[in-house]
Amino acid sequence: MTKALLKPFQWGLLALLLSVCQLAQAHQIKAAITTVLFNPHTKNIEVMHRFNLHDAEHAVKALFDKQADILDDPQTQQQFARYVVQRFNLLDAQGESLGLKTVGYETEGKFFWVYQETEQPPALEGLQVRHDALRDLWPSQVNTLNVEGVGDIKTLTFAGSTTLLEVGFGGQHH
Repeated sequence: MTKALLKPFQWGLLALLLSVCQLAQAHQIKAAITTVLFNPHTKNIEVMHRFNLHDAEHAVKALFDKQADILDDPQTQQQFARYVVQRFNLLDAQGESLGLKTVGYETEGKFFWVYQETEQPPALEGLQVRHDALRDLWPSQVNTLNVEGVGDIKTLTFAGSTTLLEVGFGGQHH
């Protein structure tokens, strides 16, 4: 008996199926990056949340309504920004909220950005951070947070059941 060889058409179909599976997986990477910057010029703590626009599009349809349009509807953009800031907390080492204000939000290229800021407390020993945006919607969502401007960059990763993470500044006060 001879082994049946795949015909060129079947190889093409197989290649197409594999690439579609890879594309589907690529769109299922649920991740956001937040930067917490201690800005020496303004003496503020500036927070910049960056979400993949593709994820934000799916999120607003699931969170608000099926017609929600984060690309062209300012109200949907405002709703999503409000959703993000309600699920993000910046606390001092003693657990007191730093009282972030929303500065703005925008779409830029493939990303949706949400901006927050607050004044730097005079002596800050560390931060406690809660970053639950989209994690209530997708358990696989990973929110990475980088703290910059106080010594070396410190990275916190919110994944799985993690809800509150801490970073200390080891005697570096701003």
